Amino acid sequence: MLIELEDNLTHLTLAPAVGGSIVNWRVRATGQPLLRHTDEHALNSGLPGKLGCYPLAPWSNRIALGGFDNPDGWLDLTPNSLTDPLPIHGSAWQQAWRVVSQTADEVVLEVVCGTPFAYRAEQRFRLNNGELSIALRVTHLAEHAAWHGLGLHPYLPRQPGTRLQARATQVWLSDASKLPTGLAPVPENWDFKVSKALPAGQVDNGFCQWDGHCRIEQPELGYVLECRATGADYFLLYCPPGLGFFCIEPVSHPVNAHHLPGRPGLKLLERGQSIQLDFNLNYQPTAGAGLLANALDQ
Repeated sequence: MLIELEDNLTHLTLAPAVGGSIVNWRVRATGQPLLRHTDEHALNSGLPGKLGCYPLAPWSNRIALGGFDNPDGWLDLTPNSLTDPLPIHGSAWQQAWRVVSQTADEVVLEVVCGTPFAYRAEQRFRLNNGELSIALRVTHLAEHAAWHGLGLHPYLPRQPGTRLQARATQVWLSDASKLPTGLAPVPENWDFKVSKALPAGQVDNGFCQWDGHCRIEQPELGYVLECRATGADYFLLYCPPGLGFFCIEPVSHPVNAHHLPGRPGLKLLERGQSIQLDFNLNYQPTAGAGLLANALDQ
């Protein structure tokens, strides 16, 4: 069952049963996708990674060494994706979520999960005058404390003129297994403190000391997204060459934080304690968008 919300400008479609994922977010007047467009084939795959956005809990990205240490001992993990040899993105994205409440402009989804430990995750989606607000909250339910992290994994359209602004001061370099090897200053071609085009080459890295703001300019598509995250001091940038999408993922911690000194960004939660990540995406049509679209069609 799909859930739909709309405001005066945009329309949102959710698939609770497919990892609590966003299927599509689009402009009502034109149908223009604001996240990567999901067609029927992608939806029928049952894979959140084929849709518009999905939640990452109780951690983001990859974990090495087959598990991690909690205060009560080692927690074994097994690979959970056919496309990656390491455990990735937690377990919430692979569960069927249920609708807790729904109004004209807000939906709350929930999942209670026992893997890799007991927790409850909640997503609150709200539309208001072209702004999509997502609040992801996780509450620890297990008897023993455990390390938690959060993230969101949106897929965004990529055109030749797509530009990104997102200020960060350092980036994690990574090895062939996409695990971090060390921190470095952000190189010039990955420095988005001012708006610039996306890199031509592969990027799949975590950026640090982020202020939570990013701006995505889509001149060919006639809009800008002004985005703001809280509870996320890091973002992951994924730019696969030759594909029509890219990802900028607000996350609470770097890749493999469970094995980095000090476990940066992770929170040790006792039973009943929670953490939350918020991400707001504000759609702003650009002047002359219709004229530009007509010119591109000719």
